[in-house]
This record gives sequence, C-alpha cells and structure tokens, in this order.
Amino acid sequence: MPEIFLGDLSQEKLFDILKPLLTGKKNGRVVLKGKETGEICLEMGNIVHAKTVHSFGEHAFFEIMGWRTGKITFEPDVSSKERTILTPPEQLLLNWSYRKQEGEKIKEVVPSSHAVFRLSLQKDAGERNIRADQWNVLALCNGIRTVSEVAQTLNWDEFKTSKGVYQLVQAGLLEKAEGLRPLEKKWAWANFFQMVENELKKGMGPVASFIIDDKLFEFRETKDSLPQDQALSFVEALSEEIPNGQKKKEFLRVMKEFLSSRK
Repeated sequence: MPEIFLGDLSQEKLFDILKPLLTGKKNGRVVLKGKETGEICLEMGNIVHAKTVHSFGEHAFFEIMGWRTGKITFEPDVSSKERTILTPPEQLLLNWSYRKQEGEKIKEVVPSSHAVFRLSLQKDAGERNIRADQWNVLALCNGIRTVSEVAQTLNWDEFKTSKGVYQLVQAGLLEKAEGLRPLEKKWAWANFFQMVENELKKGMGPVASFIIDDKLFEFRETKDSLPQDQALSFVEALSEEIPNGQKKKEFLRVMKEFLSSRK
C-alpha cells in the first residue's frame, strides 16, 4: 500500500499523531523526515522498534518524541524484523513523559549542550561517594570541554551526559565555568536574533518570537549561547516553520545575505 501523509510536526504534536495508530492497533512504519530522519515501527498498536541516524530502541523513540519539525508519513502493514523495544506502549509513553519532565529540570542547570563546567571548590572535608560513570563525567569537565564534547568523548547521548552533569552540580562537585568558554567558539552576533525575528514576522506574524524560543529549546541553546557556526542551521530550521513557499524563500535569501555579510 502507498504511504499515507499523517501531518507536519511544526503544526501537530507527534503524540497526537501516534495516538490513533496505537489505539487502532495498527501495523506499519511511521517515517519522519526533516532536519533529522527516523522511524517508529508498530505491530498491533505496540511500538516494537524505533531508530534514528544515531540511535535505536527506546532512546531513539525518546529522541524522536522531542522533535519539533519534520513531515510524518505512515506505511501500512510494513513489518520490522528488528525488535528493539519490548516495553508496553502505555509504560513507554509514561517513561517518555517522565523523561520530558526530567529534561526540563535538567535544563535549568544545564541550559545548553555548549555549556562548560569545572570542578567546584569544596567548602567542607566530607567524604563524597560517586559512581564510576559520574567519575568519568567529573574527570572530563575541565572548564574547557562543552557538555556536547564530553558526550562525544564518552560516546553517550547528550541527555545522559547532561543528567550526569546535573547530578554532580547538585552534589556540589561541579559548577558552571562562567567566562571560560573555548576560545575557538564564536557566539551569535548581537543583532542576529533581532534580524531573525523581524524577517520571520514577515512570514509568520506575531508568533515569530514564540517560534524562535521553541526552536532554541530544540537546539538546546539560548540567545546567549547559540554559536555562529550553528546560525545557518538555525535559520534553515526556522524556515521550515513558514507555510508560504515564497515567504520561506525570501526569509532564507535575506538571512543568508545577512550571514554572508558577517563573515
């Protein structure tokens, strides 16, 4: 059977799109294409497999559920030989909800994957017990490496790494290394976000500022932490939110000219 278009993540939540497939006990494969690609396989309404370019199983499912852009299609009756998810869908969704809430709490301490942490001076001589995986995070947070770079060194996903950093900050062993960002990293220009918002309003109206904030959350960045080398990717991701094709092209043209003039 031909694939069926289910919706666009810029307009609908993935959970709302998946819900009728789960309750209807459908068989098939949900495919997501956009800035990233991924798939979720269903068997009688059970989620049996998920994968992205970098992950599979429950981690891939949680990653996909956090995406905010991309087109979603469904291929009915396409079965998967892989079984990377054995958790019942109700529990899987509860786990995702818990992880989402946990992620929001972690973000208050680790606002960006480009945040830098260092050892905290100890004000007391009390003994500290930490796990081996926490020790690895502690050893790599030297006031220079970003959370993303720590994750790459450990071959962990950024959520697991951010959680480890969060736990060590809570234990008083790490602190944010303010002013010690790597010298080679340049941050977005002072007038970049004003320019972005002005141009995005032409295509999306007054919701532009909310779209920008939402996209920053997706990038795990803030207006003060978005690196210059991610500015173009950020602009391109924002353009996917503009429904009018001509206005989308104009937004990209103006913003690319702006970025080129800053090189």
